[in-house]
Amino acid sequence: VQAGNERVIRPRLEDAVFFWEQDRKHSLESRVPQLESMTFQHQLGSLHDKQIRIAAIATSIAESLGFDVRHVQRAAALCKCDLLTSMVFEFPDLQGIMGRYYARHDGEPDAVAIALDEQYQPRHAGDRLPHSDTGQSLAIAERLDTLVGIFAIGQPPTGDKDPFGLRRAALGLLRIIIEKQLDLDLRRLIETATVNFPAALQAGDCAAAVFNFMMERLRAYYLEAGFDIHVFESVLARQPSQPLDFDQRMAAVATFRDLPEADSLAAANKRIRNILRKADSPIPESCSPALLHEPAEQALAEALEQLETVVQPLFAQREYTSALRKLAALQAPVDRFFDDVMVMSEDTALRDNRLALLNRLSALFLQVADISQLQG
Repeated sequence: VQAGNERVIRPRLEDAVFFWEQDRKHSLESRVPQLESMTFQHQLGSLHDKQIRIAAIATSIAESLGFDVRHVQRAAALCKCDLLTSMVFEFPDLQGIMGRYYARHDGEPDAVAIALDEQYQPRHAGDRLPHSDTGQSLAIAERLDTLVGIFAIGQPPTGDKDPFGLRRAALGLLRIIIEKQLDLDLRRLIETATVNFPAALQAGDCAAAVFNFMMERLRAYYLEAGFDIHVFESVLARQPSQPLDFDQRMAAVATFRDLPEADSLAAANKRIRNILRKADSPIPESCSPALLHEPAEQALAEALEQLETVVQPLFAQREYTSALRKLAALQAPVDRFFDDVMVMSEDTALRDNRLALLNRLSALFLQVADISQLQG
């Protein structure tokens, strides 16, 4: 068995040594012009076109996060060059890995060499994520360009068919942003990507579809992590466009749901949403203290006033878990309000004032999530 394996593997290793020695005779940079002759996808242009688009997106990411833009731009300029080497042509699984080795041989900065490998991470489910700032920028840009481009030409995944691996690309992109805690806005990233395609493709028209597709991948990400679907839906209802912010809200709502006050407040919020939806006239922007006649509504208004000053700074700092814990104190005054107060009073002024009070209460919770969704 050993002899048989050696007969098979020795020629392959000899080929690899030959390719390694031949490839090093030409720098990665010298291969850039050849990218123009390599088609990425016939409607989306060559690998050179793709490399230019990746560079634009990665540069925007680096600028927004304060990364080293020079390293990002250099890595982006070389990111597809190893695909033209004999080694990667013969051993496709080595794409990126060989880019790292050849870049180091060429004397490129280590940050650039590492990023050429990290652009493909994660390569599969559970794979490690790019560690370096430059690698993260490149990995996000590479996936985003593919996602927007394939949607722009009208070939999104259907059923179990995903020839371009868009589901994997979307999940990898989201994992990088969330798990590496990158403060990036997904809608803005998509818009940045769309402007780099030819006007004839009208890539901007697919921006909403790409965003919604990624939200579906985010759903799968959280369900696999063990989160309840109602927690996800409550956060999704607010449509936060920053994956890291979405993740912080998810953690907060999951913690809130375990509090003894959660069920009652979720039910109350659902009731409030139904009441507000049925209002047949515009709801005042604020409630008048002079029209708060019942002790229960006075107590609720006072509790809201006190809590708003406490939780608004927490919202601003995205300390959603602490904010929801504070808001849990509203359970008693809210329950008392619904026990003692007739919201839909025949007195129009009283009714509108009570609707304004409930709207104020609902808006406070909605700064994190629509917790009425926790009722299912």
